[in-house]
Amino acid sequence: MQKVTLDDLENDPFHADVTKHATEPLNLNSLALNYFELEPGDELSGGLHTHMNQEEVFYVVEGTATFHTKGDEMTVEAGEIVRFAPGEYQSGKNEGEQRVRVIALGAPQDAGETRVAAPCQECGADYHVAEAGDDGISLSCPDCGNEPEQ
Repeated sequence: MQKVTLDDLENDPFHADVTKHATEPLNLNSLALNYFELEPGDELSGGLHTHMNQEEVFYVVEGTATFHTKGDEMTVEAGEIVRFAPGEYQSGKNEGEQRVRVIALGAPQDAGETRVAAPCQECGADYHVAEAGDDGISLSCPDCGNEPEQ
C-alpha cells in the first residue's frame, strides 16, 4: 500500500496553474493519475488532442470545466465525470470565473501516440504527433516530418 498527499506532490505547471502527477510517486503500473487546478483561462492540455491507446476520465472536484471535441462542447460541473475513448480528440479548459479542480485518470498508463489536431502547413496532413521532452512538447508531421514552430 502506498499513500501521498497533494502537498507531497511537486507542482509542474504547464497549461494549468497547478499540475501534479501522482503516477510515479504511487508507482502506478496500469494507470496515469494527475491533479489540476485551473485559474480562469487555464487549460488541461495544449489544445485539441488524442491518445491513440488511452481512454481518459476527468472528475471535476470543484468548479465547472468546459471540454471540446472536434464537433461538440460540454460543460462538466463539480461532482460530474466525463470520459473520452482512445482516439477521440478532446481538450479541457476553465472558461469560467472561478478556480476549477480536476482529477484526470488515463488507462492504460502508456497513452501510445499522442496526436494534436493541427494540420500540417507543408503537406496538409490532418494532425501532428506530439512528443514530450525535457524542453516541453514538440510536434512533427507523420507524413512529411515537418516540425512547426510553436
